Amino acid sequence: MSGLRVVPAFRHGRERLYVCREDGSNIAWYDRETGRVNLLGEDSRDDVLHALKPFLTGPVTVGPPPVPTPAELARLTLHPDDDLAPNRPGEALLVALDRDPGPAHRLRPDPRRRALTAEQTVGEALDGLEGAGWHTLHSLPLPGGDRIHHLAIGPGGLYAVHALYARKSRVLVADPMVTLGRREAEPLLRRLRADADRASYALTAEVRPLLALVGPSEVTVTARPRGLRIMTDTELAGLARLGGVLKPADVEALHGMARDRRTWGRL
Repeated sequence: MSGLRVVPAFRHGRERLYVCREDGSNIAWYDRETGRVNLLGEDSRDDVLHALKPFLTGPVTVGPPPVPTPAELARLTLHPDDDLAPNRPGEALLVALDRDPGPAHRLRPDPRRRALTAEQTVGEALDGLEGAGWHTLHSLPLPGGDRIHHLAIGPGGLYAVHALYARKSRVLVADPMVTLGRREAEPLLRRLRADADRASYALTAEVRPLLALVGPSEVTVTARPRGLRIMTDTELAGLARLGGVLKPADVEALHGMARDRRTWGRL
């Protein structure tokens, strides 16, 4: 077989090298991250490896593409408009600020930008758990205009995470009230529990609320809140040590369900 071309491409954050015929049809691809050459036909094996030879790094495995799991098949059939996985941390705030940036000069900082900083900081910390078997979805819309800032799914269970900007502020938690600096206390924990309950109903699995405080100078908790975790953004990496709640297959299945916008529209 002659005239094969190697074309690089990125899919889902991974680099792939596709081997194409002269007519543009693919006959194989090389996934650098997994070190695997996936063949669509065994008869082209030698020609494919010859074409890829300059690009191969280290040992590789060669064979047909792996059979997709039910969760992978669900993702493949999910319409892009219904897939929430591409949402960035603070997606809803980014869209709102793009549509209405607000006045160029104002006496006080736009609270939306502080909230965005909090969601981006927490989102980055949660995304760092991926290597430990966790998936995180961001800015999940709920009916009525509410949303869950982050949904973390991993071996340690499911967490509806609310990011709160508390830079250099003292935080007092007296369930269900949260006081930030000199501001008036608000029943934030009540809202977090309600959001987690809605997520539990949508996913038919227990979802626990988690309050993530970004940059507080001091945190005082008068009594341990019932069924709710409170962590700073620098402590979120500790979730990687939790386990024994969900198996990898359960994590994948719940992630596939949670990323579907239609799951949340049924609430």
